[in-house]
This record gives sequence, structure tokens and C-alpha cells, in this order.
Amino acid sequence: MPPLVEPASELSVDEVRRYSRHLIIPDVAMDGQKRLKNAKVLCVGAGGLGSPALMYLAAAGVGTIGIAEFDTVDESNLQRQIIHGQSDIGRPKSESAAESVREINPYVNVVIHNTVLDNDNVFEIFEQYDLIIDGTDNFATRYMVNDAAVLLGKPYVWGSIYRFDGQASVFWADQGPCYRCLYPEPPPPGMVPSCAEGGVLGVLCASIGSIQVTEAIKLLTGIGDPLVGSLMVYDALEMSYRKIKVRKDPNCAVCGPNATVTELIDYEDFCGSVTDEAAEAVIGSTITPRELEAWIKEGRDIDLIDVREPAEYEIVRIPGSRLIPKGDIVSGAALADLPTERQAVFYCKAGVRSAEALAAAKAAGLKNAVHVQGGVLGWINQVDPSLPAY
Repeated sequence: MPPLVEPASELSVDEVRRYSRHLIIPDVAMDGQKRLKNAKVLCVGAGGLGSPALMYLAAAGVGTIGIAEFDTVDESNLQRQIIHGQSDIGRPKSESAAESVREINPYVNVVIHNTVLDNDNVFEIFEQYDLIIDGTDNFATRYMVNDAAVLLGKPYVWGSIYRFDGQASVFWADQGPCYRCLYPEPPPPGMVPSCAEGGVLGVLCASIGSIQVTEAIKLLTGIGDPLVGSLMVYDALEMSYRKIKVRKDPNCAVCGPNATVTELIDYEDFCGSVTDEAAEAVIGSTITPRELEAWIKEGRDIDLIDVREPAEYEIVRIPGSRLIPKGDIVSGAALADLPTERQAVFYCKAGVRSAEALAAAKAAGLKNAVHVQGGVLGWINQVDPSLPAY
């Protein structure tokens, strides 16, 4: 493919010294490095994938690097988000990341977008850049990034991580498929756990993040064969990479010839946070952590059920609870273990999985069952802050 950007007019003497290992590669050389200097790349997210991506974009000499991130640094981030450190806890991630980028390369212009990326600002922000790197971790934002990139004609490099598995691709509707060609519809709510629910091997972020930057460099300089029309699948436990062909979908809702998505939509509604059944089940059947505390103190006859996974249960639990994973309840395998005479009280990490378990329990006949709003994190925040959060 042709280079995405034109070369800058020149490199300074200091820049020549800094990028000398690039300059002696014939495929990159002065021309390629000048293109990197003239490039403007936006990284959506400064978390697990954004951390290595931002650091290698800076080291490579990308002239303008945008950081779109609204969150603050939490101690649980440090296992994988290597752009932040212990002293950054509580700081905006965008500021912490920008400081690290400038430390790596003072010749880089860093632009901070310390805001939630949404339908109101995504076009304005994306228009400032040649290329987008998507490091987001939720489906609603992924679909919004894709649709905005397609409507603006921008290429973007996508990555995804979960436990020991990673995926990466380049989506560019002008040259090949978009994200919707690969995933026309989001998975049903609750089917795919987030990294916060299922975990992720920290170093996996570096593996996928480095692929994303490699693809960005290839696109910007016009070298190599980018992952346009290909999905790279990485299994860290097997140490294996597979490349899967992805074809442009002629019926794609956003990049097909008869596209039905011609403007940004309500992505939260499109992806959903819980199923309709769960949303209906929690109405009138939700208690707060403080209400649960009161029930326990007054000796109310309840069966407190943790619906998370065993590994999460080992980290922290509400005292007096027992473990029945949500999957066993929803599949019906554990319905016989649910109480018939005592009131069932379900909780999870933050309230989504317990809502799904509640819906399944009510469908099985447990009409007086309830779930705890905010889950074990709500219990920690409102009742017992001495317990570890994760």
C-alpha cells in the first residue's frame, strides 16, 4: 500500500542520531523516518494495550501522538499498564502517559484528550489524526471507533486481549473490511467477560500492543504487508500465531454498498450491558450493600450466593457467602443447589453477572430472590474498606 503520510522536510542532527537504527534499514531509511515524524496517531486508551503502544510510538519517532483517556491510575492497573508507575496512582492516565511519552522522546508532540470518547466528540478528535490505534476494552466503544473511522475514511489498528489470548487486525473500509465485517453483532450481554472479570496475563498486552505499533509503522511508511483483511490470533500458552483471512462483507451495515448505519448510533443500547431478562429481573429485586449489611446483622434468613468464578472468590468475598458460578446457574446445572425455603441473595463483582443469575433463578421459580447492587466492590466501598478490591 502507498504510505499514509507525506515525509517531513528534514530530520535534525539529533534526530538522525536517535533514529539511526531505523535509518540504516533500507525499507525505512530517511524517507520512512521523515514520514513517521510527519505522522499524527491517536491512541484510544492508555491502559493495557495503550501503554506499550504509546511507548513504542514515541520511541519510533511518530511526530504527533494523541492520547484519548479519561480514567485515573489504579493500583490494579500496574500489573500490565507499564506506562504508569506507583507514584501515578490517582493521577489521570492521560497525564501520566503523556509524561512517560515525553521522557522517552522529547521530540514528540503529545496531545491529551482527557475526556470520555463519545458520539459528540469522536469525529472532532479523529479528524486531527492520520491513524487510530484502538486500545479499548468494551464493545460499545469498539463499535463507535469503527463506525467513526469508516465514516471518516480513517484506517485504524485494533487489538483485543483476554487471559492468555490476543487478537489484532487493521480495519480500513477504503482498502478492506471493517470491524463490523468481522463481528456484525456484539455478543449477547454477559457472554464475554471483560478483563476486569476474567483477568489478563500482563505481558500479553505487550505482545498485542507491539503488533499494533508494527502495523501502524507499516501503514504510515508504506512498507510491508499490513494486516488489512487478516486477523492475527495469538495464544500465549501455546506460543502460537494464526492468521485468519477476513473478507469484506457486502452486506456490512456500515461499509457495505447498501449501508444502513450512515451516522453514529446509541452504542450502549446496541451492545447492551445486561440482557432484557436481567434488566426486568432486577426491578424491585435489588438491594444495596448497606441493606445487605442490615439484613445480616438482624439475622435475616438468607442464602448469600457469590456467582463469580472460583479464582475471584479466593481473592475476596462477602463473609458468610457460598460460591455458585453464574454459568452453572444460567445453564441449569446448579439450579438444584439454590435455596427453596431461604431467600437467595446473589452478588458478583459489580452487579452484572448477579443480575443474569437472578433472572435465571426467577425463571426457575425463586420469586423472592434478590441481587446486590454494585457487588463485592460495592460492599468494599460502602461497608468494609479493609477488604482488597481487584
